[in-house]
Amino acid sequence: MEIGNRIKKYRESSNLSQEELADKIFVSRQTLSNWENNKFYPDIKSITMLSNIFDVSLDDFIKGDLEEMKERIKESDKNNFKVLSWIYTFELLIMVLSAYPLMIKGGIIGIGIWIIIVIITITTSFKIEKLKNQYNIHTYKEIVAFYDDKKLSHDERNVELGKRKYQGIILAACSALIAIIVMIIMNLIFK
Repeated sequence: MEIGNRIKKYRESSNLSQEELADKIFVSRQTLSNWENNKFYPDIKSITMLSNIFDVSLDDFIKGDLEEMKERIKESDKNNFKVLSWIYTFELLIMVLSAYPLMIKGGIIGIGIWIIIVIITITTSFKIEKLKNQYNIHTYKEIVAFYDDKKLSHDERNVELGKRKYQGIILAACSALIAIIVMIIMNLIFK
């Protein structure tokens, strides 16, 4: 990112110390130093104040950095989506495998523990759904395209939109089938 170099250049050309500039934009001198050294990126309010102080248009002040910021945000969301997906898979596995032992063998305390596991799993699924809705990705093909930074063609997009109607029903049916199979296996194991 170049904004740190620009802040330093404009600050020095305005004959301001880090302390003086930091006071003008209501941040600590250390925060300003971190910006100038590209350790952190200033928030939009601070960027606006800096562009006003230096009498530079906002476009000129952040030129080039905007695309890099967008890419970092997208990469961060992509990584977050991947991590949440793995966590959700692990939580689902624990939820399914622990249902029988906790409910049958664990008594009231076991049921309470299982309910907590279910609540945690549901919370994770809501976070994943929020990211999916934010990027308008719902089918497997759309998720893969999102990971690979690709765009689906108009026809591919329409096919995926058509799949969305049935995806919930198929997912629910598969989940129910898996739950029944796991319960049968658990019942055989714990007999």
